[in-house]
Amino acid sequence: MKVKIEIDTRTFVRFWLVVIGFALAALLIYSARTALIIIGTAFFLAIALSPPVNRLAKILPGKSRVLSTAISYIIVILILGTVLFLVIPPIVEQTGRFTQNIPGFINSATNQSTGISNFIRQYHLQPEVDKVFESIKNNSTHFVSGIGSVLVYGIGSVLSVITASILVIALTFLMLVEGPAWMERIWGLYRDKNQMEHHRKIIGKMYKSVTSYVVGQLSVSTIAGVVAGLLVLILSVIFIIPTNLAIPVATLIFIFSLIPLFGETVGSLLVTFILAINNVTAAIIFLVFFIIYQQIEANYISPKIQSKRNDLTVLTILIAVTIGIYLFGIIGGIISIPIASCINVLVEDRLLKGK
Repeated sequence: MKVKIEIDTRTFVRFWLVVIGFALAALLIYSARTALIIIGTAFFLAIALSPPVNRLAKILPGKSRVLSTAISYIIVILILGTVLFLVIPPIVEQTGRFTQNIPGFINSATNQSTGISNFIRQYHLQPEVDKVFESIKNNSTHFVSGIGSVLVYGIGSVLSVITASILVIALTFLMLVEGPAWMERIWGLYRDKNQMEHHRKIIGKMYKSVTSYVVGQLSVSTIAGVVAGLLVLILSVIFIIPTNLAIPVATLIFIFSLIPLFGETVGSLLVTFILAINNVTAAIIFLVFFIIYQQIEANYISPKIQSKRNDLTVLTILIAVTIGIYLFGIIGGIISIPIASCINVLVEDRLLKGK
């Protein structure tokens, strides 16, 4: 039995216009992803800095929001500048050291492996192996000496990062200064007072949800970074490890801890690898200690600080983080939870309206 479905031309055209509209919107979002990352980063920085700026504005004479924002900015820039000044030299030093030690690692592994050594001797491959090692050593030396050339070739990327950073800083500053005025203008457009109060309540919930998460996550990440830095500092006294690795390690753990669920694990593995370049025993101690610390953090520290954390399930968080990372990289992973929390507030409001 054949079923004939008749669709009028207007419905057919509307359907395809909607499909094309969604496709064009997706293409536009993908094309503008860099700009969206910059604007989104500035927006969430503005939200994170909003509570201290508001408190500072109440204390200052004249309650100047511009002055309170400027003071907050100066403090943040000074902290970031100090961290970068202390972080970059050790990272460059460790990179060069690892590159120079690659031939030694391979040579040591070959010497310790009886089977490989016997195979090389049996088939008279020692001259070829020596040539390979010599080539690796030469390439490593050329790599280290050619870092300057690589930096010159990468000047375009560096300039792009600097430009993006300047835009983020400028946008965040303007959002902090003009944010309250813009919100007042938006509320002034409403004619229905009840609707305005309802929307204001929703925005307030979203703002509270985002700020509580941001402040809580920053606190948890700061504690993790400090613990990691102190541990490396203690290990540097016991083992042969550069003392100046403590601050880079703390910074690395802090940044990766901002990514929920698995960020801190990835950061701890990277730190373990860095420590293994200097001392394998110290690296193993760090990894074991940090695994124990993560259990303490997950069961006590994080719940204590995030007592009013977002009402999201683990599956929702994992889906949000996965989408954020694959769309916008590490920054997407960091801002994915606040975005998911805002969507959760909107969905709950819509469901309650349906009832």
